[in-house]
Amino acid sequence: MKRLSRLKRKNVIMKQFLYLIRGGDHEFNKLSPEEFQAHMEKWGAWMSDIKAEGFPLEAEGKVVTGSVITDGPFAEGTEVVGGYLLLPANDLAHATEMAKGCPVHEMGGTVEIRPISSMPG
Repeated sequence: MKRLSRLKRKNVIMKQFLYLIRGGDHEFNKLSPEEFQAHMEKWGAWMSDIKAEGFPLEAEGKVVTGSVITDGPFAEGTEVVGGYLLLPANDLAHATEMAKGCPVHEMGGTVEIRPISSMPG
C-alpha cells in the first residue's frame, strides 16, 4: 500500500514529517520505575496531542553497505536514533514547533525533523 506524503485534515492538505529521536538514553536509564512510568505517560500524551505514530528502536541492529554487513549501529550516545515518529503538519515550521514539546528534551536528547517526499508515479 502506497503511503501518501500529504494528508487531508479538515479540508487542509498537510504534509507528512518524520521525527528521528536521538540521545537521552544516559538520563533515561537513571529513572526509577515510578519516574519511568511518569516519563512514558508524558510521551503518550504528547504523541496523542500531535497525532503522531511511532516506536522506540532496539539498540542492536545491522548496517549494510553494498554487500558488506556489519553489526551496528555504532555511534556516540547523542547520535543514536532511539525512535521515530510519523506525523502530519502544515509545514516545516509547524513540525518544528510541535517538536519543542518532545519529552526527549528533558533527558538531553534531540529531535531531527525531516519532511517526507512524495514518490513519483
